[in-house]
Amino acid sequence: MNLEYFIAKRLIAAKNHKSSISAPIIKIAIAAIAIGMIMMIISVATGIGLQQKIREKVAAFNGHIIITNYDDNQSEVSINPISTNQDFYPKFKNIEGINHIQAVAAKAGIIRTETSFEGIIYKGVGKDYDWNNLKEYLVEGKLPDVSKNLNPQVIISKYLADRLHLKVGDKFNTYFMKADNNQLPNLRVFEITGIYNSGFQEFDATYVIGDLRHIQRINKWKADQVGAFEVFIDDFKKIEEKGDEIYQNTQNKEDASKTLDTITIAEKYFNIFEWLELFDFNIIVILIIMIIVATINMVVALLVLILERTQMIGILKALGASNWSVRKIFLYNAFYLIIRGLLWGNIIGIGLIVIQQQFGIVKLNPESYYVNVAPAYLDWFYILLLNLGTIAICLFVLLIPSYIITKISPVKAIRFE
Repeated sequence: MNLEYFIAKRLIAAKNHKSSISAPIIKIAIAAIAIGMIMMIISVATGIGLQQKIREKVAAFNGHIIITNYDDNQSEVSINPISTNQDFYPKFKNIEGINHIQAVAAKAGIIRTETSFEGIIYKGVGKDYDWNNLKEYLVEGKLPDVSKNLNPQVIISKYLADRLHLKVGDKFNTYFMKADNNQLPNLRVFEITGIYNSGFQEFDATYVIGDLRHIQRINKWKADQVGAFEVFIDDFKKIEEKGDEIYQNTQNKEDASKTLDTITIAEKYFNIFEWLELFDFNIIVILIIMIIVATINMVVALLVLILERTQMIGILKALGASNWSVRKIFLYNAFYLIIRGLLWGNIIGIGLIVIQQQFGIVKLNPESYYVNVAPAYLDWFYILLLNLGTIAICLFVLLIPSYIITKISPVKAIRFE
């Protein structure tokens, strides 16, 4: 094995010589592997990053699982109240993997300014609301304080603020319709304490977030009545499983009329999550294409190298070297070339991902992709799998062209020019 490795090293040094016929072919093969690895790293990092970012945004405004009345499960607004006196609130005791649960309510309204008006959904939140989910989207001002006395503080999206010509510190009128359309609407004056920008058009054009007690007063609900519960789980991959468990734990076996319903965000926003699943297929297609291209280039390089070293193969066979020993010499050489290509590919690919994470150079249209900046997720486990997979596939495929060596006759090979 040491002799084979030594010969492989000498072969590598020889092919790097300027007069070597295989030198440009080898460089192309290395470049193909490097480019392939760069494309694979970028496709996996951006594909997974986009999936995670969109999931986070949808969950930030809805939770992972929503508990509502059966009458409300198809509506964005809260119609029938739910009592907070539930076995599962403020904490699920019978289900593991539940991170947080919070009570909310929603009511449709119209913001009216001197120059414009917009239809919105006012989302009321309480003391248990986890603001950490929205902090990263806050671009100006501060979050409203709903922990003390009832106040008019709200946060509004940049999209709505721009359309209504509002800024932090401004006050605006919001009209909420009553159940009886013949009555005058309820008027509430809110003050903007912060402006958020999630880049998710569906939410930015809709939600104004403030104190839950405003909705309780408008709807004449009691202090312990809310519109829905938002549940956050630890592992998104288990969302269907946890959704079923929560549904079973929220059923009222004694009074069916008080039974609650649950819906996951994957069900509520089915089109979005179905679209996200397509990214897995796209990633797989890109990986297959890049590996095929890299492998073809390596096969061509190995064949050229074998052709160029036919005399050397004949001499080694004449000296008693077995076919497998000679094949291993060329496979060692191919392995070295693959490693070189992967090294450059990893350096450049990871470097581009880090640059995108830090500076957000590549922008996206939020109307099409639900994000302003292309998100990049760097997972070292996936990168390790990509490298090991590329090495294994390339070497396995290279066993086929290396079989040509077994057909080379020592006598003819020594005479070959």
